[in-house]
Amino acid sequence: MSCLLALGFISASAQDQQPKTEYVFNPHWYLQIQPLGIQHTLGEVDFGDLNSYNVQAAIGRQFSPILGARLNVNAWQSKAGSKINDTKYKWDWKYVAPAVDLTLNLSNALGGYNPNRVFNLGLFLGVGANIGFSNGKAADQQAAMNQNVGVNSLEYIWDGTKVRFMGQGGITADFNVSKRVSIGLEVSANTLSDRYNSKKAGNWDWYFNALAGVKIALGETFSTRVIPAPEPEIRYVEKVVEKIVEVPAPAPKVEPLRRDVFFLINKTNIRPEEQQKVKEIADYLNEHVTAKVMVTGYADAGTGNDKINDRLAAGRADAVVKMLIKEYGIAESRISYDSKGSRVQPFTDNDSNRVSICIAE
Repeated sequence: MSCLLALGFISASAQDQQPKTEYVFNPHWYLQIQPLGIQHTLGEVDFGDLNSYNVQAAIGRQFSPILGARLNVNAWQSKAGSKINDTKYKWDWKYVAPAVDLTLNLSNALGGYNPNRVFNLGLFLGVGANIGFSNGKAADQQAAMNQNVGVNSLEYIWDGTKVRFMGQGGITADFNVSKRVSIGLEVSANTLSDRYNSKKAGNWDWYFNALAGVKIALGETFSTRVIPAPEPEIRYVEKVVEKIVEVPAPAPKVEPLRRDVFFLINKTNIRPEEQQKVKEIADYLNEHVTAKVMVTGYADAGTGNDKINDRLAAGRADAVVKMLIKEYGIAESRISYDSKGSRVQPFTDNDSNRVSICIAE
C-alpha cells in the first residue's frame, strides 16, 4: 500500500489597490455676462404691462468650493402703472443698479467638491444702490390723471437722478460646458424704497429679475493630486499534510533600501545634510553587487508651472545620479532614473514633494 504524501505549499494573496486621484480646488476670478434678462415690477396693472428687458454683468472671486463674492451691475428700465375707473396709466424709467453679493454653491456644500459635476445650484445675497433717472413719463401720466378723473395717485413722483438703497437675493443654476465655461440661469428678488415707482403704497417696492448668460473662469479652477496606493499585504499560509518534508532554508531576503533626498524650493543642488543619504545608497550597491537603483525626481505642485517643475524634477534626479557615478564610482548600468515633474505628488505635504526618491534593490 503506497503512502500519499502532500508537500507544504505557500499561497500568497493580495488585493489590488489603485492610486487615488484627488481634486484640489484653486481659488479663481470669473467674469459673468447676462445679456438676456426680463424684469417684472409689482404693480396694479396687468402682469404683462409690468415686464421689461434688462441686462447684467459681474466680476467675481470664488474663494473656496462653497463661498465666493461678486460685484454686479444690473441695468435698463423699470415699469409701473395704475388703474383708475378701468383706465390704465403706465410709465417707465431708466436705472443702473450696482451691488455686491455673497455667493454660496449649494451643490458643493451638500454633495462635496466635484469639478466634473455638470449642474451646480447656488444662492446669493447682497446689497447695492439703485440709480434711477428719466422718469418724465410719470409726470405725463400724473397730468393725464388730473385731467381725466381729477385724481393724483403719484404722491411720490420724482425727477432728475435718485439713488436708493437696495437689497437683493436669489438662486442660480449653472451648467458646465467646459472646465472654465458655464451657461447659467439666475432669478433674483430686489426690494427698495416705496418711492421707487412714484406711488405711495406704505411698503417697500419690489422687482424681480430673470437672467441668462455665460460665466467664464479666469484661470485654472482645479488641479489634481495623486495619492500612491499602499503596498499590498501579502499573507503566507503553510500547510503540512501527514508528513513533514524537510526543505532547505531559503536564502535570507535582502530588503530594498529607500532614501528620500529633499531639496529646497527652485533648487537642484544636494545640500550637505542630504548627501549622507546618497552615500547610504552607494554603500548598499557596493555591498550587494547585483543590486540596482531607481532614482525618480519630483517637484511640488504648489509653486511654478508644468514647464518649470519638469525642469526642476529632472535636475534633482540628475544631481543624485551624478553624485553616485562621480563621487562613489557606481556604474551607470546599475542606475535608472525618471522624472515626474509635479504631475505626481508622492507626499500629502506640499514641500516634501521637492524630492528625489531613490530605491535600491
